[in-house]
Amino acid sequence: MSLKARITDDMKAAMRAKDSERLITVRGLLAAIKQKEVDERVELDEAGVIAIVDKLIKQRKDSISQFNAGGRPDLAEKEQAELLVLEPYLPQRMSAEEVGAAVQAIVAELGAKGPGDMGKVMGAVKTQLAGKADMGLVSAAVKQALSQ
Repeated sequence: MSLKARITDDMKAAMRAKDSERLITVRGLLAAIKQKEVDERVELDEAGVIAIVDKLIKQRKDSISQFNAGGRPDLAEKEQAELLVLEPYLPQRMSAEEVGAAVQAIVAELGAKGPGDMGKVMGAVKTQLAGKADMGLVSAAVKQALSQ
């Protein structure tokens, strides 16, 4: 079953269960997927759907930190609940050690020498690790690998 089909099934299950919080979050995810498909006139594959889920999760994390800094724990709690609904749609994330090893291999493969090659390395890393690793960890690993 594709990820998109699984998300649609989860929306139907949330409707049947009358779980309004989950339903709102899953509908928002499906709307974001549909918007991307309409804008670009394409049918998204698994990687495209994962990228959208990843983007929505990043937005939720940013919102949580902003709401906590602004003294709005009620809104932070709502965003946290949405985050818990979205996270299961991502594949298992790579550990920091696995990310470091993958980045080292890509740096060696490209023959990158220093910080000037960061853009080239990040482009290659993003295509290989998209959806599999937290891009914050990846960026830090690339910086560390290129500073040696």
